[in-house]
Amino acid sequence: MAAALLRPLLSEASKRSVVVAAASASGPFSLRSQPRRDNQRWVRAYLEQQRLQELPRRRSEKPNWDYHAEIQAFSYRIHEKFSLDLLKTAFVNHCYIKHEESRREALGLEKEAVALNLKDNHELYLQGNSFSRLYLTQCFEEAYPKMPSAGIQALVNFLTSEELVSYLAQNLSLQDLTLCAEFPVPPNVLQQTFFAVIGALLQSSGPQRTELFVRDFFIPQLIGKELFEMWNVVNPMGLLMDELSKRNIPAPEPRLTRQSGASTALPLYFVGLYCDKKLLAEGTGETILAAEEEAARVALRKLYGFTENRRPWDYSSPKWKQKAENVISSN
Repeated sequence: MAAALLRPLLSEASKRSVVVAAASASGPFSLRSQPRRDNQRWVRAYLEQQRLQELPRRRSEKPNWDYHAEIQAFSYRIHEKFSLDLLKTAFVNHCYIKHEESRREALGLEKEAVALNLKDNHELYLQGNSFSRLYLTQCFEEAYPKMPSAGIQALVNFLTSEELVSYLAQNLSLQDLTLCAEFPVPPNVLQQTFFAVIGALLQSSGPQRTELFVRDFFIPQLIGKELFEMWNVVNPMGLLMDELSKRNIPAPEPRLTRQSGASTALPLYFVGLYCDKKLLAEGTGETILAAEEEAARVALRKLYGFTENRRPWDYSSPKWKQKAENVISSN
């Protein structure tokens, strides 16, 4: 029994003696510890820093680039069917044509060789821009029938602004396919290219697919947005009184309901708007006037149906297909 218990210990001791003997035979420097691999962690950070300091280059200037294959991959990536000729035209900007012609002229080429046989995307841009604005206007008029035309126009202008459209284009990697004289591609060129892609889709797949494309990419940008961040109203109380007069409701009466820290550096006032002895809305502010304006904004959101707890957007099929077709035929 004791021999069976001591056998594992004796085998472990014999292994250690063999390792020590081999180390002594190989020399006195063999026992020195080897350097750890994680001591070179700074190399990765250094290479990343060098990559960030490099000047941006076009994707076409890097290896393994096939423009025709990338154009085809773009249409499959967004699950749409394009005419390849129209899609290639959508990425050609007028500044690129001018830049290439001037570069050829500087090289001393003949006049026949200087001119490029390319068509820019201006016509497709106009079609895509007008179609997108019309569709968004129709959508907001159906979703918010109580909102005036100025508010509808403010929402459409926000969604079709240069900042937002260029943001969408960058997330779809349009800057890698856009033919432009400058790089990185300016936001206004990205905006024009994105609307030109919509115009190419309109001519390739028809208005129904284009409606879905515009809806899926533009409407979600309203998530988390407040109405008066997109619509700049200078006098909210005056606008509220006009809206109430249209509905034969008496003018609201502001009342100070609560206040906190009035004698401190950070006061807070609560102002309520009452109509027929009923609380219409309540707002807060650092001054009584600011709280009154905020209460007016809260009341306007309720009247227009653009509150934080509003119903989610209806992503069913569009209801105005005939209107879109009539607009296209008229253009």
